[in-house]
Amino acid sequence: MNYWPLLGIAVVVAGFALRLNPMLVVVTAGFASGFAAGLGLPELLALIGKAFISARAPLLIVLTLPVIGLLEHAGLREHAQRWIARMAYMSLSLLLICYMGLRQALGALGLTSIGGPAQTVRPLIAPMAEAAARKTQPDLANAQRERIRALAAATDNVGLFFGEDIFIAFGAVLLIQGFYASNGIVLEPLSIALWAIPTALAAFLIHAIRIVVFQYGLKRPETGP
Repeated sequence: MNYWPLLGIAVVVAGFALRLNPMLVVVTAGFASGFAAGLGLPELLALIGKAFISARAPLLIVLTLPVIGLLEHAGLREHAQRWIARMAYMSLSLLLICYMGLRQALGALGLTSIGGPAQTVRPLIAPMAEAAARKTQPDLANAQRERIRALAAATDNVGLFFGEDIFIAFGAVLLIQGFYASNGIVLEPLSIALWAIPTALAAFLIHAIRIVVFQYGLKRPETGP
């Protein structure tokens, strides 16, 4: 048995230990393992290209992050904050509860990629939530701002997690169906999805109460910096 192709693992460990560029480390490890396995350069390049094409969907984040960075550099966060500040009726609790409802409804329709911590919460929802909180608490401490950002991310997660279970083609619904079928219990995906609705409504109500309590808690003096 030829163990030389495992040389790539050593390259990865050494590269990460030296804190080198992760992309460079992984590509170098791939070339090291390929050459050690006796592959020629054309075969190795074809193999890397095939792996890139087959995994192109997860690599969309490589395009998403630069776009978000450019938008933030152009003042996206500041524009979002000014927009919310002009809405006299918009409070922190109303903003996050509405976003959670939208996220849950879209998740129930299978549109789970619309929204998320990277593409929506960080550039839009979190700064909008800070601007809404400043209406009742103008002098926000750093610790309070961090808690607001964490709450915005948690709201996104709660909305998605309990909303996507209502979508009948979601993987978790099919997994539940398969588990029950293996134990002799026949359940239709629609039945499982319908039973997820009360859970989603309960999660929405509980987290909405948490958001309101959090908003009132901002009025208390903060001991952090």
